[in-house]
Amino acid sequence: AGLHGEPQTVGFYAEGLRSSGASDALRAAITGQVDAAKAVGPYGHYPKGPLSVEDQPGPIHRVAGDARTALGARLAAALEHVHMLVLHPRDAAPPSLQAMLDAGWSTTDIVVISQLVSFLSFQIRVVAGLRTLASHPA
Repeated sequence: AGLHGEPQTVGFYAEGLRSSGASDALRAAITGQVDAAKAVGPYGHYPKGPLSVEDQPGPIHRVAGDARTALGARLAAALEHVHMLVLHPRDAAPPSLQAMLDAGWSTTDIVVISQLVSFLSFQIRVVAGLRTLASHPA
């Protein structure tokens, strides 16, 4: 949610993480990675052809150092995967998926995480649209 820049949605999910019993250290590590990963996007490259005029280079987030230790390999890989899905959707490729497998995620896990990210992206757009409509009555 943090990569989409919707503060109310971020607050909603941050509260859910807090109430789930996540430690202060884990929540701080996640917040730190979200802040480090924020970008404008979307970025990526189309296969050579007419759409490649829309190619846009951009940063690819990698969790490193103490943050990787605090998050653990599985969550760090998941956050990198989420960054790719949200900000580099055109660049999804086998190496990104292999990094998830290498961190211990199953193929089914990767599909579920990817579906959750897709749903959340849609949800954020719908909620933002409804807020806009509510603030501008017809």
